Amino acid sequence: MNNHPFHMVDKSPWPILSSMALLSLTSGAIVMFKSTENYLIIIGSSITIMCMIQWWRDIVRESTFQGLHSIKVIKSMKLGMIMFILSEIMFFVSFFWSFFHSSLSPSIEIGMNWPPLNIKSFNPMSIPLLNTMILLSSGVSMTWAHSALLEKNLTQSIKSMTITIILGVYFSMLQLYEYIESPFCMSDSVYGSLFFMSTGFHGIHVLIGTMFIIISTIRMKKLHYSNYHHVGFECSAWYWHFVDVVWLFLYISIYWWGG
Repeated sequence: MNNHPFHMVDKSPWPILSSMALLSLTSGAIVMFKSTENYLIIIGSSITIMCMIQWWRDIVRESTFQGLHSIKVIKSMKLGMIMFILSEIMFFVSFFWSFFHSSLSPSIEIGMNWPPLNIKSFNPMSIPLLNTMILLSSGVSMTWAHSALLEKNLTQSIKSMTITIILGVYFSMLQLYEYIESPFCMSDSVYGSLFFMSTGFHGIHVLIGTMFIIISTIRMKKLHYSNYHHVGFECSAWYWHFVDVVWLFLYISIYWWGG
């Protein structure tokens, strides 16, 4: 018996395999950009997905079936998620810093004008506003799911999480359409670089958050959660609300004010 409440994890092959898979994935992306050969990125993606599934399976087994996640472990996991979200906030702060640095004092290289000359920005009252309403609605449905779970109404919680997933996928599809129809590209001055870098990374976060919620929904259907033990669901809700708030700042600054 351990004389401490912490969980000492067993030996696992997934950390080293995941690092090798991610190395293959990033190297494959570079190869694909340079020579359009995609075999390495396919191999890296496949191994990464396999490691994700197996690693998550082990964590679910430890927490749900073996009961190794004590109160101390749960608090540590919540603190880790909070610190992760804070690090992501600082990540986006760097984008906003670059955007306002370039837009408040446009340099002579871009004609001392913002947006730069010959760049037609998006209409903020079109798809960006629709995407804003979609994400705000998904935040409401996620809060509804949490409230239903606390009241032990799993059926209602699963329904509201399904709505959140649909809205997240819809947001990603609209953003893809917006990118395809964009009148400028990433290489069109600092405006194009900042626009696609900031909104693109946010789009990746939406995809990750949608995946996070899908896993939580599957676990909820398998009765892995209760009204007092649902760390995985709670972390997915925090992450999704973080994605919502970041999009509001992106919409106000880049689409509405900066456009």
